[in-house]
Amino acid sequence: MSTKILGIDVGSVQICAVIAQHDDTGLKIIGIGNAKTQGIKKGVITNIELASKSIKSALVDAQRIAGTRYEKVVVSISGAYTKSVESNGVVNIPTYEIGIKEIQRSMSESERRAQIHSDYEKLHILPYNFKVDDQEHIEDPLGMNGSRLEVQTHIIMAQKSSLSNLRKALNLAGVEPDNIVLSSYASAIATLNQDEKDLGVALIDMGGATCNMIVHSGNSIRYNEFLGIGSANITNDLSAALHTPILKAEEIKLNYGVLLDTAKANELVEIPPINDDGKTQEVSLDVISKVIYARIEETLMILAKMLEDSGYKSSIAAGVVLTGGMTKFEGIKEFADVFFKNMPVRIAKPKEMEGLYEILRDPANSCAIGLCMYGAGYFTPYEIDSEKKMRYKDEVVVKNKNFKDIATQSDSGAKSVEELDKKIFKGTTLDDSYIDDLRIDDDRTLKDELNEDLNDKKEKKPSFFSVLWNKITQLF
Repeated sequence: MSTKILGIDVGSVQICAVIAQHDDTGLKIIGIGNAKTQGIKKGVITNIELASKSIKSALVDAQRIAGTRYEKVVVSISGAYTKSVESNGVVNIPTYEIGIKEIQRSMSESERRAQIHSDYEKLHILPYNFKVDDQEHIEDPLGMNGSRLEVQTHIIMAQKSSLSNLRKALNLAGVEPDNIVLSSYASAIATLNQDEKDLGVALIDMGGATCNMIVHSGNSIRYNEFLGIGSANITNDLSAALHTPILKAEEIKLNYGVLLDTAKANELVEIPPINDDGKTQEVSLDVISKVIYARIEETLMILAKMLEDSGYKSSIAAGVVLTGGMTKFEGIKEFADVFFKNMPVRIAKPKEMEGLYEILRDPANSCAIGLCMYGAGYFTPYEIDSEKKMRYKDEVVVKNKNFKDIATQSDSGAKSVEELDKKIFKGTTLDDSYIDDLRIDDDRTLKDELNEDLNDKKEKKPSFFSVLWNKITQLF
């Protein structure tokens, strides 16, 4: 079965809409649309109507290229709106076996105990550590035996008013979001590999007007922060320093944005004046490079200080991963190495997959592609999402010779039932808490199917009196 997923990266400089097709073979990018952002400044919506027009424009372009409509929508939200808190929850396990419902109960308890201001709404509830009885540092408690389950969570929350404004802008554009995802979380999904997540890594999405940082350690996000500086600041700096229009400054930034190349330092570039009365002037590439250098130096210095102050610098053995449009400056990796001392630095593009190649290889599209991946099931092992639904990613096909193969997929995400298949074939008793939520179709559960199959067998089995009567009739 194929699903068309629309990912909308609501950026401060550019709106990027990507349509991906998800089926049994994986994820394939089939369409993209971009539009200049209006009504959004530094991640904050300032004009709902203008923002909706920008979203609509990008969406129309993506649909035209894809040649099809979407069925699921995942939208990003800037870190400018968000805060985060740590919490924990403890629940009793009366059945002594930990299933999805027990994990969800512990996460819900963690949510209940979190101290969250009334002006904020929970966006992601992400567990990063489980404890079963006295055993700590459990990566995945599913299927384990115990009487007590404890979870520690990182809860990302967003301003209710900001979420409301975002939803209004989307609705005006004709879009109803299925999920709203922190932009840096989506970028992490599209760029980080499993080794980096296991070792601990800081991902920084350097966009047009903002930089969003998260620290991913072990199973989940542990820290997220926001900086209201991006590549648009470089454009403004060039415009002011060279006394040239914004559009020309943007063109100069894109064509001559080299940080460490001294070979062409003396080459001259013609620059038009801001007003019509002025004369065209010539500026050396060295001057342009110094303006760009100064702004990127300041940005990386602040980001390095943010990481230092986070308290997680010692937990990121995999170093720092940079993505986003600002990372396309030639020489920025070598420049970043200076500020993130004794740490590996990598410039990341979205992971390889089928589809439009030029889209996949552009780090500016990391967030939009990550949103499509989130919609397709590429998320942390357990999560309560923006729609208050429990999500978990392992999908298993349950097989039994008495009925068709059943894909255990429900509205709340793919069900992890690795033990279920074993129990069916071994003939052991199935846990009701597992089976009740495993949907076969809209109206029936796996438990119903198994019970019907058992009843059929009972009906077919002859009674004692019918067997006796048959034997008596055979004698005569």
